[in-house]
Amino acid sequence: MRQRRAGPFSSIDDLVRRVPELRKDEIATLAQVGALNALASVDRRGALWESSRAIRPVGPLLEGLEEGAPPSPLTPMDDFERLDADYRGTGVTIGRHPMAYRREELRARGVSRAADLARMRHGRPVRVAGCVIVRQRPATAHGFVFLSLEDESGISNIIVTPDVFEANRLVLVNAPFLLVEGTLQKQDGVVSVKAGRMTALRTPTAATASHDFH
Repeated sequence: MRQRRAGPFSSIDDLVRRVPELRKDEIATLAQVGALNALASVDRRGALWESSRAIRPVGPLLEGLEEGAPPSPLTPMDDFERLDADYRGTGVTIGRHPMAYRREELRARGVSRAADLARMRHGRPVRVAGCVIVRQRPATAHGFVFLSLEDESGISNIIVTPDVFEANRLVLVNAPFLLVEGTLQKQDGVVSVKAGRMTALRTPTAATASHDFH
């Protein structure tokens, strides 16, 4: 921040020279999450290639000179690789949500978005899917478990009865993405899904760590 106030960085070499405290793993993470793209005028893997060269120590004779590097031989990341890098590097993504990439497939399987539940009638069977961001099992809830599933439109509240929890324990506790089949409930303005069955949903990306059983 101090160096940036003194003037914008002109390149990755300039960044490394002016901020020598940057470690190799830190600048690699910045490249992988796209933070260096504007400095390198390349894609993320190109920035990673340039940063790995720039971070190498140089002698006093060459210090301060910017080396003309050959173009990166690395293949640019595709959408899913960028998404995976976002989650692994920062825990969030400023791009499309992982569920958005599968929405057409999910719609064909009868899976509703979280935002659509409010317009549906109480008591109807529904399917929802998303990234598990919260798992709760309050001591006062008599064995009930409550999940929060996030998709590109919002969050679905899932109620899991003790018997359903026991029948689905492994997938419920371990799967980062879930597809839940159940019954829509509307009570006192709160929309939720009472789970009847749940399965792990395969996605080509990592997910941010959930907050479990708090």
